[in-house]
Amino acid sequence: MGRSLLIAMAGVAVLAVAACGKPAQPDAGGWRSGIKEVRMAVSGGNDDPMLVKRRSVYRERLSAALGLPVKLYESSDYNGVIQALSSGQVDLAQIAGGGYANVDAQVGSLVAPILTPRQAEGETGYYSAVVVRADSPIRSLADMKGMSLGYVDFNSTSGYLVPRAKFREQGIDPDTYFSKTSFAGGHTQAVMALANGQFDAAILTASGGDPENGFTRGALHTMARRGFVNVKDFRIIWSAGPIPSEAVAVRTDRPQALIDLARGALASLPYDDPELWTDIGQLDGSAYTSVNRDHYKDIIALRAEDISNRRNAGGRP
Repeated sequence: MGRSLLIAMAGVAVLAVAACGKPAQPDAGGWRSGIKEVRMAVSGGNDDPMLVKRRSVYRERLSAALGLPVKLYESSDYNGVIQALSSGQVDLAQIAGGGYANVDAQVGSLVAPILTPRQAEGETGYYSAVVVRADSPIRSLADMKGMSLGYVDFNSTSGYLVPRAKFREQGIDPDTYFSKTSFAGGHTQAVMALANGQFDAAILTASGGDPENGFTRGALHTMARRGFVNVKDFRIIWSAGPIPSEAVAVRTDRPQALIDLARGALASLPYDDPELWTDIGQLDGSAYTSVNRDHYKDIIALRAEDISNRRNAGGRP
């Protein structure tokens, strides 16, 4: 799909918010009074230069559009972002679907997703993949019976929530099928744990493709770009998806002008500066698209189901 067609498809949405990407105008309505800064939560460490640059671009763009300083609050794990957003310590956040489901369970409509990335082909998702080392004899989930498996985080969508649900659909009880399961603490840690032989397999995020044609992005590729691993040293034996991509979510108890300006500033970036958009690691032809709670309703249901299953089995919810 060409860029011109993509722009045409998104034209209506972008026209509605395009002005929001421009520098803020004088505050005639006074909504900024009493607001010293806008706070945005992001997860993950400074281990990927593209992500670091992306955060800097987002902070500068939001600050220009809102006419206020924007401070990024970085958490080393998923729960930090979840609790910051749920408690109102931040105004908006980048958050995965499983994390948003957790927030939704805590505060409901006080937090709402407003944007998610959309690829040039129209897809708004990514995949969960069970990965083994290339020299492993494991070829399928059938070979994983009695083997060890590394999850990413309890609040990870692709690294915990979705694969457990899909395992159950295939007749596999994720709490008894494997000899040992534990949390690596993040996708980066899961890759290194697998590389170091701590697990027989690990569940990782994968994107930039599909199971039939392979993937070009995800945890393995991020670590490979940094020179820590070689993608050829690993092999995907199972995948599930697509999974709804992460959201930009906002506190709905903030001024509507703040929400609208933030939405517009981010949504218009790939059209205002397409070179910068790809320079911060976004795929050529991709853009943000508007979403609401319904976009994540299946993830919300999966999380509630998994907690129920664990409680019924006597496990930690």
